[in-house]
Amino acid sequence: MTKPHPDSDAPLGEARDRSGGPDGAPERQCAVTRERLPQVELIRFVVSPDGEVTPDVAGRLPGRGVWVTAKRETVEIASRKGAFSRGFKESVRVPDGLADTVEAMLVRQCISLLGMARKAGHVVAGHDQVREALRKARPALLLEASDGAEDGRLKVYALAKALYGEVSVVGALSAAELGMAFGRDRVIHGLVRRGAMAKSLAVAYRRLTGFRGAPELNWFTDPDQ
Repeated sequence: MTKPHPDSDAPLGEARDRSGGPDGAPERQCAVTRERLPQVELIRFVVSPDGEVTPDVAGRLPGRGVWVTAKRETVEIASRKGAFSRGFKESVRVPDGLADTVEAMLVRQCISLLGMARKAGHVVAGHDQVREALRKARPALLLEASDGAEDGRLKVYALAKALYGEVSVVGALSAAELGMAFGRDRVIHGLVRRGAMAKSLAVAYRRLTGFRGAPELNWFTDPDQ
């Protein structure tokens, strides 16, 4: 539960903000940088009944919202420099490790989305299974565990690139975290088929990389890969 506020935001989505950017996406202003960005690139925060700043990663909690760019350093600046109190127009308490809390929530969101995609039959796990799926259709996303072996990762990526050119890779989740989505102890290689669920996961993952980085950007630097 969060504290009611007379200047409460409208619900997330079109009803909340109809003055979006050029593509029609709702925009919000970052409380730190003052830059207007699509709201999918920011994190919403609300105030709990006891006056504590609370991340609203899913954008569903009631109350006035303050928006901060989905980057660790921006959330940390907001925590240190009083941006939340200014945004809420009242004195609020910022918990220690707020950026870490946001990261953990974003990880859970990615795992949840992957779990839903798995139940809908939109994901594949396993080295051989992924390679077989690649030969049948272009994927939306490749899943590669951040702590997986380099040789296996390169083999999967090389096949995907040979078949389809550039492919998007999700690499910031560990094998244990991917395993949670698949109901296993560990998953090293996976694939998400194209569709609405893949788009939702891509948005959630982009926000996560603002807090823990995107290791895949440094994995495939060889032009021959």
